Amino acid sequence: MASSNMKFLGQKLAQSIDVDLMSKYGYSIDQLMELAGLSVAQSIAHEYPAGKVLLCIGPGNNGGDGLVAARHLKHFGYRPVLYYPKQPSKDLYKNLLLQCSSHHIPLITDLAQEASNCDLIVDAIFGFSFHGSVRAPFDSALNILRQAKAPLVAVDIPSGWDVEAGDVHGLGLSPDMLISLTAPKVCAKHFKGRFHYLGGRFVPPDMAKELGIPQFPGSDQCIRLD
Repeated sequence: MASSNMKFLGQKLAQSIDVDLMSKYGYSIDQLMELAGLSVAQSIAHEYPAGKVLLCIGPGNNGGDGLVAARHLKHFGYRPVLYYPKQPSKDLYKNLLLQCSSHHIPLITDLAQEASNCDLIVDAIFGFSFHGSVRAPFDSALNILRQAKAPLVAVDIPSGWDVEAGDVHGLGLSPDMLISLTAPKVCAKHFKGRFHYLGGRFVPPDMAKELGIPQFPGSDQCIRLD
């Protein structure tokens, strides 16, 4: 359950917190992705039975979280597949994809077919740094995902949403589950789905207190917010 003083982050504050985690507290970007992706996979495992999961992966950090989540979901007994149309050349993303390949997680190209033949969809396309209009190939991808019947899980920000104003143009996704990372973003106030989880157990105690992050139960890496 959320604490009454938990902060909802705007874009600039969310970016500055990431900077602090790496510069002030000594985390590396791949550490943060690993912990975030694990919390995404564990949140999913709390609410959805094992089945085929289509993970839609974007070209940035949100996509990196999705690649990590796919690997953990495979260990949890799910059957993940990846739609990853724009693959960055940075070693970080290459290594994450190699890890997925070593776990026999397939890459797919026909999004429409897979979206109609899966039990769950994970939206790891755009994160809180996204701005501007959605461009190809993700404009058509969002259109396919909006029509899909499988429940949709959004990682941190539903793709197509403004990080603060929400789905202002009515073109974004409508997730069944939202998994906020570190702390909820302001747009989470507009979330209407069934499950809102927080993944942020990696946040140091001083920062957690400042952000009003609730205490996580047991050994869980995530907590459901009501």
